[in-house]
Amino acid sequence: MFTRKKSLMLFLLPGLLGLLLFYLVPFLGGIYFSMTDGSIANRFVWFENYQRVWSNPVFLLGLRNSLELSLICAPLIFVFSFVLSVVLRTLKERSLGFRNLLLMPYLVPSSALLIIWLLLFDFGSPINRLMELMGLQRVLWLESEAMRVPVVLLYIWKNVGFSVVIFSAALNAVPDELYEFARLEGAGPIRQATKITLPLIMPTAFLVFVLAWVNAFKIFKEVYFIGGAYPRDSVYTLQHYMNNLFAKLDYQLVTTAAYSFAVIVFVLFGLLYMGKAVRGHDR
Repeated sequence: MFTRKKSLMLFLLPGLLGLLLFYLVPFLGGIYFSMTDGSIANRFVWFENYQRVWSNPVFLLGLRNSLELSLICAPLIFVFSFVLSVVLRTLKERSLGFRNLLLMPYLVPSSALLIIWLLLFDFGSPINRLMELMGLQRVLWLESEAMRVPVVLLYIWKNVGFSVVIFSAALNAVPDELYEFARLEGAGPIRQATKITLPLIMPTAFLVFVLAWVNAFKIFKEVYFIGGAYPRDSVYTLQHYMNNLFAKLDYQLVTTAAYSFAVIVFVLFGLLYMGKAVRGHDR
């Protein structure tokens, strides 16, 4: 057994060295870099950069929008992917075409997706024409504070397919006999989903929620292509703030903002995992 472990570590060593060299060392070095003034002497200023960043209203705006978008997108992805996976499970063999349709955004380049979205949400787009037929006024989706709506819908369309795949794999592991017994007892689809499906796939559901939350923080590229480097305040994210600082070669503040955000994310996910552990212990 000891020999097998030694040989296993030998195979893992190249990957671990690469992880250490390209991730851990730069991460620790960046902490030091965020506490210097960026001059030729590279003086150590301790937490002065952090005070500058946290007193900047633009940073606070980006941080607030990033957290708000993640708290909007992650639950929507979770609910939609769960409902779709349950529906697709009932369709069985007939669900293949719908599954391929949900995964289509992964095969289409981001630029093509954005062109489609720009056409859908332009002032003369089919969506605005439909709203006009319903007696509503047209909306400047791409040039007003309403830009958050197409951004959230684009995120859901791009990411719901992957979550459906994960949910579907977990649903296939649930025995059909439980559903048959529940139907004999008079349980409807909603009761079956809440009393049988969700409790049995809770670890997978937690994974889907975590992945959806993580991906919600990476919504910058789509917003950048739609709104540019300085979009409307409703979709100005923390990545915009850091990207604009990087363009100005203000590397100290970029790393400071990045580490500030990393601490917040670590704390949030730590609380999430602690809550999951407490609920699991209570059971």
